[in-house]
Amino acid sequence: MTYALDANTISYILRNEGGVKERWRQEEVSGNKSIIPLIAYYEVKRGLLAKGATTKLRYFDELCDVLGTNVMTISEINTASKIYSNLMNQGLLIDDADILIAAQCIENGYTLVTGNTRHFERIDGLKLVDWYEAVK
Repeated sequence: MTYALDANTISYILRNEGGVKERWRQEEVSGNKSIIPLIAYYEVKRGLLAKGATTKLRYFDELCDVLGTNVMTISEINTASKIYSNLMNQGLLIDDADILIAAQCIENGYTLVTGNTRHFERIDGLKLVDWYEAVK
């Protein structure tokens, strides 16, 4: 199984909060892979740069080297466009960044790891999991 880590999940790992880092390590030991969607990379990187969080920036860069990121394809953009249209027509629109991350997960069969499952549940066909122990 491949997990795609949402920005809040990455933040939990960087802060060593809620048992997320331990869960991620357990999944890796079990043979499951995790990746960082390029959009989530952007969300985390911009926040750390804006805060001047140099130590967390170094740790984030190391994490990205281990996990890797991936670029978006036209197919994923087309899926994102359909998700946007469906949500817009239902009056349930969410941020473009989240739509793009969801589309990448759907197209590649990834399970999205997020602390915001209620937000992402609006998207049909998206597999979700929350590793944060406070919500379990």
